[in-house]
Amino acid sequence: MLKGFKDFVLRGNLIELAVAFVIGTAFTVVMLSLVDNVLMPLIGKIGGEPNFDSIDVAEIPIGAFLTDLVGFVLIAGAVYFFVIVPYNRLLELRKRGEVEAPEAVEENTLLLREIRDALTAKSEGDSTSS
Repeated sequence: MLKGFKDFVLRGNLIELAVAFVIGTAFTVVMLSLVDNVLMPLIGKIGGEPNFDSIDVAEIPIGAFLTDLVGFVLIAGAVYFFVIVPYNRLLELRKRGEVEAPEAVEENTLLLREIRDALTAKSEGDSTSS
């Protein structure tokens, strides 16, 4: 039973998902900072206050929703223009052969290189101590 859990936790897809989650969380912090500290103040300079929380329509407070909506649109725009567009451009250049794709290395080759490097480091350490 414990072996099954260990196999589940160490499965490649779960590890990749965990890494993607952590990177996504960090990326969220960056995007929120861009919107809150750069883009919203620019909107404030152009149109006045960048916070719409005080807006009411027929005594229904929709201002907070409008602020969140503007924030969402800005985050979506930032992701599109700063991540998606450059990434698609890179893929297009790779397809045309103007930018070389990184060389794909098999996992076995990577492991053999790590073993070689570890043995080299160990043998250099042994030769300096004698």
